[in-house]
Amino acid sequence: MKTEVKKIDATKLTMRVEVNGDIVKDKFEEVFKKIGQEAKVPGFRPGHAPRDIVEKNFSHLAHEQVLKELIPQVYQQAIDKEKLDVIELPTFQDVKLDRANLSFSAQFEVKPQILLKNYKGLKVAYKKISVSGEEIKRYLDSIKEAKKAPAIDDHFAKSLSYADVGELEQAVERQLYIQKENQQRQWIEQQIIDGVTKGLEFKLPESLVKKQLEDLVKQAKVELALKGVPREKIAQEEANLVKELEPQARVQVKVYLVLAEIARQENIALDDQMPSNAIGLLLREADWKESA
Repeated sequence: MKTEVKKIDATKLTMRVEVNGDIVKDKFEEVFKKIGQEAKVPGFRPGHAPRDIVEKNFSHLAHEQVLKELIPQVYQQAIDKEKLDVIELPTFQDVKLDRANLSFSAQFEVKPQILLKNYKGLKVAYKKISVSGEEIKRYLDSIKEAKKAPAIDDHFAKSLSYADVGELEQAVERQLYIQKENQQRQWIEQQIIDGVTKGLEFKLPESLVKKQLEDLVKQAKVELALKGVPREKIAQEEANLVKELEPQARVQVKVYLVLAEIARQENIALDDQMPSNAIGLLLREADWKESA
């Protein structure tokens, strides 16, 4: 196998591949054998037509089948040989095939090279979480106003399935605490993401950006539909949604690629949990400081 890789830009490559000899001949033999077993040739029982007649009548079909089966196989071998980290399906061009030779060009995108800075020991600020009596009172007052209750008392608590006001206040305190905890977790993770991506510049693969943008637009359209926006209006807004959400898609792809590179270097499995696992590592290695 001969391979020649050329860079189009930082993430897009083209690769010329050539194979000849037994790999092509054996594939033709395999395909013609299968066709001969299944093809219906006038005057012959299935599987009993002479090989020369099979080849004469089904050469075009065999040619197409060899291309269909052999190109993906050879392409994957070429990718493995060149140790390329491909992130999209290739487009094939300039395909040539005869009984002993196959050649083609493949164009595709690969992950960019990311030169990570020191990502351990990132500075992370946090705050002690507490819920004040005033916060509990404001929350209960908002419920009272919504339910038009005369007072926050045991009767009001029982209407909400609590034994008394004390139990209601404890439940509200727990709920507010969990809300603050979730908000702080998001704040801390954002500090980690900002710290690890700050100053890193690399070309984003446009195929990943396109896919992420499509997902964000689809999600936004669903949310509009759930709000009762007519389908025609949503369709009219699509171009605006694309323009509005593209920066967000680019940020998300950048974050994913950086975390994926950290995961690779730290031998973290690249599965659905990879981003959170990588963030978990960074949090464990962070330099924590309490914020006022």
